[in-house]
Amino acid sequence: MMILLLIAVSMLTFAAMSFLGDPLFNILGPVAGDTENPENLAKIEAAKEQYYLDKPLPERYARWAGDFVTGDFGVQFSTDGQPPVSGLLKERLPRTLQLMLMAQFLALAIAIPWGVVTASRANGVVDRASTFTSFMFVSLPNFALAVILFYIFALKLDWLPDTYHATDPFWGLTHRHRLVQLVLPAFTLALPGASVYQRLLRTDLITTLQEDFILMARAKGVPKWRVLFRHALRPSMFSVITIFGINAGALIGGALVVEIYFRIPGVGTAIVEAVLREDFPVVLALVMVIATAFVVLNFIVDVFYTFLDPRVRR
Repeated sequence: MMILLLIAVSMLTFAAMSFLGDPLFNILGPVAGDTENPENLAKIEAAKEQYYLDKPLPERYARWAGDFVTGDFGVQFSTDGQPPVSGLLKERLPRTLQLMLMAQFLALAIAIPWGVVTASRANGVVDRASTFTSFMFVSLPNFALAVILFYIFALKLDWLPDTYHATDPFWGLTHRHRLVQLVLPAFTLALPGASVYQRLLRTDLITTLQEDFILMARAKGVPKWRVLFRHALRPSMFSVITIFGINAGALIGGALVVEIYFRIPGVGTAIVEAVLREDFPVVLALVMVIATAFVVLNFIVDVFYTFLDPRVRR
């Protein structure tokens, strides 16, 4: 199913990109419309041959797919050289991965204790305040949350840097290190995700706390927090883990806005740039890399279920 899904995504994306715009114009500029000049005509024919534009669509897809599975993502549309798409991916992908990993780590680090506390005080003042807060974070668009966090923590308090410098060293605790520069963008992505995880975990924990084995642990005098974290948390994580995998795709969309706002040259900004200039090889490569990562991550989530509950294997 994973393979069939990726084939379907690649075919739909390739067909959509092939019917939008004029690849020759994106490669050669106004030269593509001047077929009277023999010199320009030679350039047009060379570009068609290089990018297989003189071939039927099915053959072009087969050639592209064959190259893609061998790691050849092609070259970017450019009149001043032929920069490989793989070079762009090597440059941009690590930055987005760092941002997403930090965002997911922060989301779980916030959501798990938050969910446990609210479930243990269900329908109380803390729980109601938590509901208001979580819905507020979920309702705020990424760009609005980015503006609020940026204004408070970068401009007013000056606790965090206000921009991202790709040339700075990664590790460190000063403003001149990319790890610190990623904190504000990561929190912008993490807070809505943490709110969703918290709501799911709270609901599942409340149900789990009514189970017989929890009542037995309480009857034996096991401390309340040990019951919550040792006995109830693990079987209540199924919904959170499921949404964790699905949320990876949503994070890409959020990262697009956040990367632009915080000026992070990652995959999100690369997609915007490629779409605006209709650079088909770059768009295709980025879509397939994102789709592959999303499918593989959700497969790993399905496998991880067996560690949470061995009964899933049966």
